Amino acid sequence: MATFKDLQKANEQITTTNIKGKEYAEVNQRIKAFRMVYPDGYIKTRISYIEDGMCVIVANCGYTVLDKDGNTDEVHLGTGTAYEKESSSFINKTSYIENCETSAVGRALGMAGFGIDTSVCSAEELSNAQLQQEASEPIKKSKVKTLTELANKVGSDINDICGYFNIDSIDKMTAQDYGKCLIMLKKKEEQKDEQ
Repeated sequence: MATFKDLQKANEQITTTNIKGKEYAEVNQRIKAFRMVYPDGYIKTRISYIEDGMCVIVANCGYTVLDKDGNTDEVHLGTGTAYEKESSSFINKTSYIENCETSAVGRALGMAGFGIDTSVCSAEELSNAQLQQEASEPIKKSKVKTLTELANKVGSDINDICGYFNIDSIDKMTAQDYGKCLIMLKKKEEQKDEQ
């Protein structure tokens, strides 16, 4: 059975990533520390919910012990739950299930005490949360200008674009919708050039 000193020693080996002035442990570092302390330990994941581009994954970590009668029993160390939306970021368009699993594993290991000297949140979780927050923020004036100029060039009405994205004005468009709109307008530009 591992001791608190074993956990401390493993945590000292974790390399962290600086994000906005604070150090965060990446999930791979937490896994490495976990394997140092529990080389035969387990990390189990299961999809708790998946539907309409949303998933919830639960991860558990622990180890198995053998009692005096030869029976095995699992010693549970930590559980982590994560939620991801397929459309929430560029990476999630192809890997939202994988990102969700990674976050759940990171949280389970964090609950077990691995890599929590700075935060239970992993570097990947924080980066993903920042991307999602940035994706939902209104676009900058330079992007408003780019969209307006491109819309005029291809003959698209700004009011129609606003209606499509369910916004009052183009400057209320989110960064995520900006990418979608830009792709639509660029396709229209290509079609116009082909004529």
